Amino acid sequence: QVQLLESGGGSLQAGGSLRLSCVASGVTYSSYYLAWFRQAPGKEREGVASWATDGNTKYAGSVKGRFTISRDDAKNALYLQMNSLKPEDTAIYYCAASDFKVVAAWVKPLAPYEYKFWGQGTQVTVSS
Repeated sequence: QVQLLESGGGSLQAGGSLRLSCVASGVTYSSYYLAWFRQAPGKEREGVASWATDGNTKYAGSVKGRFTISRDDAKNALYLQMNSLKPEDTAIYYCAASDFKVVAAWVKPLAPYEYKFWGQGTQVTVSS
């Protein structure tokens, strides 16, 4: 039974920082693709940052230079450091893990359909 639990969300003003955490049980993070997604009300879920099994990371253009994805294998935890937050970053943030580990050109690390396991989400609200 794979379970992912996010934490670290909150409400803050633009320009501030938050670090989101995702702890997994029933799965070893190092064996799968890992990612952070977000979804604002009335909008589609979008990929924010991903970590492939070969260690490569990818970021959405809107967060490059501001967000950083990282992991701690000893704690089986995934993190998303968010700096210089903007009101448009307001959303529910989810962590996700794939059920495969192949590295191939056809894999889209920021696409929701690549992921099987999802956390319940944590709310991030940024005010101007």
